[in-house]
Amino acid sequence: MQRRNAVYSLFRRTISMRRFSAALAVMLVIVTAASVWPSYGAVPKLDQIRVAIFLNLPGKYTTTVPSVTFSSKEGLAIGIRQPAGVDVWFQADAAKKSRFALDDYKILIGETADFNRAVSMLKRVQSASNAVWLTSINKSGQTMYQVKEGTYLSEAEAKTASERWSRDAALMNLTSQQKPTLFGPLHLESGPYGSIAAAKTAAAAAGGGGVDAFVVMKKDSAAGGLQYFLHVGAAANKAALDAIKTKASNIASLGALVEADPSVPYLQLHDDYTLTQNLNASDALYMFAGSSTKVWLSTADSARITLAERYNRSYRGQFEVSGLNNRLAVINELPFEQYLYSVVGAEMPASWHLDALKAQAVAARTYVVSKGFGFQIAHVVDGVLSQAYGGVGAEKPSTIEAVDATAGEVILYQGKVIEALYSSSAGGASADASEIWGNSIPYLLSVPSPDQVSENGLYQWYRVVLPDGRTGYIREDLVVGTGERTAAGSPVMRVKGNGVLVRPIPLIQSGVDPVAQINDGTRVVVLEKAVQSNPMSWVRGPFSAQALLASMKDRVRTPISGAIRTVEVSGQGPSGRVTAIHVNGQRLDIRYPDTFRSALGELPSTRFQVDETGRIAMLGADRQTTERPADSSTIYTVGADGQTRPLVQDNIYIADGSGNVRAATKDPQFRFIGQGNGHGVGLSQWGAKGLADQGYDYQEILKYYYKNVTIAKE
Repeated sequence: MQRRNAVYSLFRRTISMRRFSAALAVMLVIVTAASVWPSYGAVPKLDQIRVAIFLNLPGKYTTTVPSVTFSSKEGLAIGIRQPAGVDVWFQADAAKKSRFALDDYKILIGETADFNRAVSMLKRVQSASNAVWLTSINKSGQTMYQVKEGTYLSEAEAKTASERWSRDAALMNLTSQQKPTLFGPLHLESGPYGSIAAAKTAAAAAGGGGVDAFVVMKKDSAAGGLQYFLHVGAAANKAALDAIKTKASNIASLGALVEADPSVPYLQLHDDYTLTQNLNASDALYMFAGSSTKVWLSTADSARITLAERYNRSYRGQFEVSGLNNRLAVINELPFEQYLYSVVGAEMPASWHLDALKAQAVAARTYVVSKGFGFQIAHVVDGVLSQAYGGVGAEKPSTIEAVDATAGEVILYQGKVIEALYSSSAGGASADASEIWGNSIPYLLSVPSPDQVSENGLYQWYRVVLPDGRTGYIREDLVVGTGERTAAGSPVMRVKGNGVLVRPIPLIQSGVDPVAQINDGTRVVVLEKAVQSNPMSWVRGPFSAQALLASMKDRVRTPISGAIRTVEVSGQGPSGRVTAIHVNGQRLDIRYPDTFRSALGELPSTRFQVDETGRIAMLGADRQTTERPADSSTIYTVGADGQTRPLVQDNIYIADGSGNVRAATKDPQFRFIGQGNGHGVGLSQWGAKGLADQGYDYQEILKYYYKNVTIAKE
C-alpha cells in the first residue's frame, strides 16, 4: 500500500513518463512474479449469449420499437421456439423483408381504396408516432389499404389515443372524416384450409361481406404440419367480438366460427407497405400473440441477419422475437466468443496495440460472466447498460485475434469471477469503488493511469476575451500573436480569417451554438491555454444557475430550494474524485457519488474542479472585504476619468498581484474543469493503450488495474 501511494503521489505531481514507467515496472514485476496460472476446476464458462436489443431500463425489459424488420442475403428460416427446441415453419421469401409486431390493441386510423391517400395518412400519423402500419386487405370486392397506429396495453389506453387522433383535423380530412376505430387481439377463427390460396379466397369472401379477415399460419404436427386458418375480425372486447360473429355468421363460406385461442402459437399474415410506400412492392408482416409465442429466425451458418431498426446492422447467430411486459422483445442469440469479437471492436479502436485489445477482451468476457442472466430474458443488452455491441460491423481482424488469443480467460479474485468494470479514461488515476458507488471493493482500488495518450496530436485552444467583453475558446491555428500585452500583462492575439467561431468550450460541438462569430483582424485578449477537450482533460459549461437547477431536478433526493448561488466541492476520494458537494451551503443529497455526473449537467467524470465565476471577494474603500454572491449589492467601478459608475456588464475581469487575470461574472455561473471519461473504476481503456504502447502485455495491464487478481482459463 505504501508503494502504491508513493507512485500515486509521484504521478499526481506529473513527473516524467519515464519515472512513472519505472515505478510501474517495479509494481508489475511484483504481481507478475506470482502470476503463474493456478488450476481452477470450475472456472465459469458461457457457450451461448442472449443479447437484448432496444432495452431502455436496467434490469427490466421494455422496448422502444413497435415492430422489427429482418432480412438476410441467404434467406430466413422462420419458426417457433418451444421448450423442446425450435420448430422451423417455413422459409421466407428472400426478396421480401420479414417484419414482426405484436397482435395487440391498435387503432384503425382509416381505410381507403386510394393507395396515395393511404400513404398521406401514414405520413401524417408518422409525424407523431413510430407505431404505424400501412397494410392491405381484400374487402367488398376490392383491395383496401388500412392505416393502423399504436401498440397499446389495454382497450382503455387505445380508446384514449383514438379520441386524440379524432381531434386531428388534417388527419380527419385525409380519412374523409372516418372516425378512428379500435382493433384488438380478440378474433374468431375459421378453417383449416387446404392451402394459403384457399385461405386467401375465404378471406376475400369475408371481406365481401364487410368483415375483416386475415390469413393465419399455425402448426399442428398431428394434422400434418403447417396449416392455414382465418382470423375473422379484430375486436377489443367481448361485446365487439360477439357483434362480429353475428355479422360473419351470414357468410356461408366461413363455416363454423370459434374464438381463437391466443395460447396456441400463430403468425397472422399481412402485406405491408409501411417501409416501401410503393404500390408494387410490399414486405411480409407477421403479427403474433406475445404472451405465448417466441418467433425464431435463423439463416445459413456463414450468413448474417440484418435488423433494419437497429441502424441496419448485421448480426451473427439467430434472433428470437417475443413479448415481455406486453412489449416487443428482441433477442440476438449467438456464440459467446463471437459476441466478444464485436464488443472489443465497439469498445476500443481496432487499430490499438493487440495487448490493449486482449485486455479489453478478457475484461469484457469477465464482466458478462460475473453478471449472469441480468435482464430477465437476456444476459446483457447491446448498449451502455452492459457494454457496447454493434454486430459484425464492429468486428475487425485484430479484435477477432484478441478474443481468440484469450479464449475462455476470465479474471478471478480469491477464486471468484470479479465484476470487471472499465471505462474510457481514468483521467490520470483510476477510481476507488468507494468514490463512485460508496462501497469499497478490494480489487477495485485507485492507481495512477497513463491516460494522457488521448491528447496526442490534439489542438491547443486559447480562452480569450472578445472586444464586447464575452469569453470563449478559439483554436490555436485561427489566431496569431501580435507581440502586444494589456496593462495587466495578458497577451493580445489577432484572428486569422473570416467567420471564425468562438466556442464555449475547447471543442467543436455541432449541436451547441457558438459564443460568437468574428472576422479577420479582430483582436482578442488571452486568458489561458487548454488542450482540446478529450477523454483525459475537458471543460464543460458555463452553466447558469437556472440550467444547473434544471439538471439537478429528479437526480437529487432532496430538492434544492431557491436559486443556486454557490457550488462547492466538499469531499474527495483517493483519486481526487468528488464525493461530496455543497450547494448554497447545504450538502447535495444524492444516491451515490457517480450521480454528480448527471446532476451537474452530464459531466464526463467526477474528477473535476468547480469554477464559480460569480464568486468574488472584493476589498472596499473602507478596507472591508465583501463576497459575492452572498452580498448581491451593486458593484461600483472607478474609471480612468476618476468617475464612479455602477457595473452593468455581465463579465468581470480581475487581476491579482501576480498579473494573473480571472474571468468572473456578475451573476452566478459555473464551469467544470475535469479529467477522465466515465466512472473511472477498474480498467481504463486509454490507460490500457498507454501501457500496451510501453510494452506491457495484457495480463500485466489487467493485474495493474484489478488488484491481487488471477487470470484463469476454462
